[in-house]
Amino acid sequence: MVFSAAILLFPVFSPAFWALYIAAGLSDILDGAAARKLGAISKTGEKLDTAADFAFVGMCFIKLLPVLEFPLWMYLWTGMIALIKFVNVISGLAIQKKFVALHTAANKITGAILFAMPMTVGWMPVSYSGGIVCAAATLAAIQEGHFIRTGRGNV
Repeated sequence: MVFSAAILLFPVFSPAFWALYIAAGLSDILDGAAARKLGAISKTGEKLDTAADFAFVGMCFIKLLPVLEFPLWMYLWTGMIALIKFVNVISGLAIQKKFVALHTAANKITGAILFAMPMTVGWMPVSYSGGIVCAAATLAAIQEGHFIRTGRGNV
């Protein structure tokens, strides 16, 4: 979360931005692996990981939205994904009586693709990379909803 907040202090695509961006991404990958290896997995850790993911994505949106030109369809698609995720949260609360944040393979793949997206700006149109991210995120959100509604969301 510290790396994510620090991203706000530097210009987009500057060396400091990239250093913090990569440090935030690597720490997100390594903290889960370290927790599993050390046997230190906890519900609190899972919630902190989810909060850190939201913080990182939020800070990146704050920095990247003003400098990248996203087509309208991408904003609309992102809104639909957010709506699906919101329904998933409500479903988890209604069905399982708790906040459910699943760390499925599809969610992890989507996170990796989303993380890589800014690194493609120089050689791939944002509409292409954004379409890939939106497609992956849609599939992951639908899968997450299915898991929550069928009771696999407590895993």
